[in-house]
Amino acid sequence: MNIPSAILPQDQALEAWQHAFFARLNRRFENAPAEDILAWAIADFGTGLSIGTAFGASGMVLMDLALQIDPNVDIFYVDTGYFFPETLDLIQRTQERYGRPLRRVTPEQTIAQHEADYGPTLYAQDPDLCCQIRKIQPMEAALRGRTAWVSALRRDQSSTRAQTPILRWNGRHGVAKIAPLARWSEEDVWNYVHRHNLPYNELHDRNYPSIGCWPCTRAVKPGDDLRAGRWSGLAKTECGLHWAEGKAV
Repeated sequence: MNIPSAILPQDQALEAWQHAFFARLNRRFENAPAEDILAWAIADFGTGLSIGTAFGASGMVLMDLALQIDPNVDIFYVDTGYFFPETLDLIQRTQERYGRPLRRVTPEQTIAQHEADYGPTLYAQDPDLCCQIRKIQPMEAALRGRTAWVSALRRDQSSTRAQTPILRWNGRHGVAKIAPLARWSEEDVWNYVHRHNLPYNELHDRNYPSIGCWPCTRAVKPGDDLRAGRWSGLAKTECGLHWAEGKAV
């Protein structure tokens, strides 16, 4: 039974509208090339759009595609303070390649302040709290005032990401969340990286398919899930950036 939105409670009417709106957009873009999705998003959201990257191979592809459309598009990264040296090197090489800075977002506390308050190994004792302080809170600052967040999430990365839609509403940050590479495979990504000679993290050549903070990332074995090296041995598979309302996105 279709209930006219005018007689629904306001929150329910808004939720119904959001569901219908994003369902329509997902039907439109489900089989569209990533370049077309990005071109639409950049044109429609303008300066309200931000691209977040963690400098994985997918993130490098996403940046390259977006910068071909708009060389001035906003691209940011959350520097937790626990980056591998190889990641810091990649950031420098990326900025040199494109001749522009990327927006660096940091937690409120330095590593020294953080460890003075919580001890030197919060990442092992309470990884959820560590991610909350050093990733999720800075992300809130990074997206403040924005209307769209583009990420490099892919469905093949893990079981928690298998249902990732191209577009959805992210209530935590009040933005449209867009995943232009959702349908891409690991092979698609690396074919693009090599074809366009993109810079990438040297750790990928050492069996690190997914790279985060150094205390919580390890190399994986052949056949392992692409994200098996993140928080290995802990009941944790996501930092929380890509979770909404308690569910993995």
